[in-house]
Amino acid sequence: QNVRSGYPDHSVNSVCPYCGVGCQLTYRIKDDKLLYVTGKNGPANENRLCVKGRFGFDYVHNPQRLTKPMIRKDGVPKVPHEIIDPANPWTHFREATWEEALARAAAGLKKIRDSHGSRALAGFGSAKCSNEEAYLFQKLVRTGLRTNNVDHCTRLCHASSVAALLEGVGSGAVSATFNEVKNSDFIIVIGANPTENHPVAATYFKQAAKRGAKLVVMDPRGQALKRHAWKMMQFKNGTDVAMLNAMLNVIVTEGLYDQQYVQTYTEGFEAFAEHIKDFTPEDMAPICGIDADTLREVARSYARAENAIIFWGMGVSQHTHGTDNARCLIALALTTGQIGRPGTGLHPLRGQNNVQGASDAGLIPMFFPDYRSVESEEIRTRYELAWGTKLDPKRGLTVVEIMDAIHAGTIRGMYIMGENPAMSDPDLNHARQALAHLEHLVVQDIFLTETAVYADVVLPSSAWPEKDGTVTNTNRQVQMGRAALPLPGNAKPDWWITTEIAKRIGLSWTYGHPRDVFAEMTTLMPSLANITWQRLEREDAVTYPCDAPDKPGRDVVFDKGFPRPGGFGKLVAAKLTPPDETPDHEYPFILTTGRQLEHWHTGAMTRRASVLDAIEPSPVACVSRGTIARLGVSPGDRLRVTTRRGTVELQARQDDAVPDGVVFIPFAYQEAAANLLTNPALDPFGKIPEFKFCAAKVEPVADVPRAAAE
Repeated sequence: QNVRSGYPDHSVNSVCPYCGVGCQLTYRIKDDKLLYVTGKNGPANENRLCVKGRFGFDYVHNPQRLTKPMIRKDGVPKVPHEIIDPANPWTHFREATWEEALARAAAGLKKIRDSHGSRALAGFGSAKCSNEEAYLFQKLVRTGLRTNNVDHCTRLCHASSVAALLEGVGSGAVSATFNEVKNSDFIIVIGANPTENHPVAATYFKQAAKRGAKLVVMDPRGQALKRHAWKMMQFKNGTDVAMLNAMLNVIVTEGLYDQQYVQTYTEGFEAFAEHIKDFTPEDMAPICGIDADTLREVARSYARAENAIIFWGMGVSQHTHGTDNARCLIALALTTGQIGRPGTGLHPLRGQNNVQGASDAGLIPMFFPDYRSVESEEIRTRYELAWGTKLDPKRGLTVVEIMDAIHAGTIRGMYIMGENPAMSDPDLNHARQALAHLEHLVVQDIFLTETAVYADVVLPSSAWPEKDGTVTNTNRQVQMGRAALPLPGNAKPDWWITTEIAKRIGLSWTYGHPRDVFAEMTTLMPSLANITWQRLEREDAVTYPCDAPDKPGRDVVFDKGFPRPGGFGKLVAAKLTPPDETPDHEYPFILTTGRQLEHWHTGAMTRRASVLDAIEPSPVACVSRGTIARLGVSPGDRLRVTTRRGTVELQARQDDAVPDGVVFIPFAYQEAAANLLTNPALDPFGKIPEFKFCAAKVEPVADVPRAAAE
């Protein structure tokens, strides 16, 4: 009530900092305080906002905000799993001036680079920062630290999707905006829960279903969107390929594929068709749990639809077979020609507000900006000329590989901007031990996160409502974010901090504003052709690719082929691969993890947003009614969930959307971190961990009265 009291004295238009939908909004400000937020008529939201976008902003005024640079006190050790009170960091850190903190941060990185070589360093950037900040960060790592060991949270969400898309259609971005469902008569949503994770996008899906489009929801967990669905296919965890290959078998063997499209725009069909013959619906039904008749009916309806589109989320990507899962979805679109026209296509719903833009900007270890290979001499030479220095010719390490390299002693120092691997990485025992083992760690963030606990230098940075910069949403819409609030205390913008560190490690950077960075990006990134800072200031959003300065961007791409050799899309066969770890006698449950409507990722922002945290204040283990009965517990009782990597205790929640034998745990809660349990096994192509499947044991916590637990 105190937050909403009074009337605003001015308003500022910007973009929501939560999910990849990229809702435009208006901050309502009074006396440099954010009173409330309203939706704006942007291309992705048309005035709509979800609960996070409307009520999730008072974190910016939280008293735990970092406002002063800090340096670790001499003699204070780094202890894995140590908890420091964010309101009282002075037990472990001391205040420093910006000059001292920047000098210490840069000197530690330089010392390791010069003593042990550039590959002894690594950097994690953030999809919570702007495009300009992501670009600067990867440029600093590549030109200043002289390594390609740079990554961010895309490695933990859609890396396998991007790997499959680059392989199959030559681009890691969506082929059509989610608004295109207005032209669709058949919609598949698989491995995604948009009513919780992309609520505004979900409203478009519901509207399409109400209009008469057939909506098919495919997910091992039930979800609210099924109420609007023609079919809810609740398949068994980890059996995506079996289900999708069965559908492809029907399309190929019954001659439902688009022969003209396949001949004109694809390659590899003959080998693919031969491979898919073995995956009959009758053989796959016992594996995936969907009966053969339903598999045939849905496959036929998809192939015969006038305009069909596929959306997917991390239920597809976060597996050791995540790339194969996405290959199947790409094959569905390519064999039927359901791509390149209005109302058709492939759309991986991007998680973070700027994970698309950060990836486009090169915040990944194998690509320069716009997904240009670091191993290509021709491409590398272009960037060497632009940036004025020699560049590492070898692809860098990914997120989990970097943690492994710290344990191996090959990586000794890190610079982390806005990322929280001490909560987001799989097997947190392993990750936190790695962070504690680093010789030098620089963390740049707005709170003393679980990762900042291990820092040698902590640099207070800017929250999204305090910065100017662009972001790119799941629709490929580049949007302008505007600062609405002053920085608290002595905090600084992320782009400024990165620039100052760059200067102190020997780079001659002269950027004076994010617009200067964006201007440089447009010279190196063809995707930004005809998009300027000035245009974004006028129009707020422009979709890429954009064919002319006075034309809107293209909502649908691949209408005339694909950005691959010959213009062909590539059909790639997917094999049945079991999850890395399956239930057994000792660990009989399947553990899967994900988000909640009210909380975002590791909770650094939403758990400091009073309304959101009041709705979901405590960690829960969601299990079925049958599991509750078999365990002999009641909802609200304490459960202990154990895997081969760790144990957490949390409240039981009866959730009829969860199948028997499965436990679902949200990963936003430090006090019961789900990623203490998860399996770090990687997809061999996308290098993404298997967050969605591991073996677990679930048991009641004895001798804890329910009232005490609550």
